[in-house]
Amino acid sequence: MDRSNSSQLGIAAVLLCVAGFLSWRFFQSNDGISEKAFFYDLSEKKLFTADRSSMPPIRGVNDETHDAVRAVVISTTGKPEDKTSWSVAYLEMYSPELKQQLEEARASGNSPAMGRAAAQHQRLVKRPTDSTWHSLASPEGERIASEWAQPTTNGITPVVCSPD
Repeated sequence: MDRSNSSQLGIAAVLLCVAGFLSWRFFQSNDGISEKAFFYDLSEKKLFTADRSSMPPIRGVNDETHDAVRAVVISTTGKPEDKTSWSVAYLEMYSPELKQQLEEARASGNSPAMGRAAAQHQRLVKRPTDSTWHSLASPEGERIASEWAQPTTNGITPVVCSPD
């Protein structure tokens, strides 16, 4: 084999490797949407992940009791990859009525009978240290769901984190 054929074969091999690598990266990439969500077991005071389509309250980590609620986890440094900066901003669950309607709608493939505006009144939020749940549609509920997004004293705005 002469030098020209050898160099062409080498270039072809390099191009094939580059194409293979780019194909692998394309098929390995994700759309940034996690199939998991954070949940917080109220009795155990533990954070864990579960399917993001789960409707809280769900079964917790320690027993059959449905005492786990969705947790909005934030990075106080604005860097979600820094797990040491993670903090639970607030917790969320559905009223029994809303949860039942959503489960029935999912099973039947129909829309829930309750409209969006009414459903907002049935979504309940609280801070991890609070004892009382508030409707997301109430002034206190709105405050709880938005207060974490304010810049800190050093000017950093916290960001919401997703499970890996």
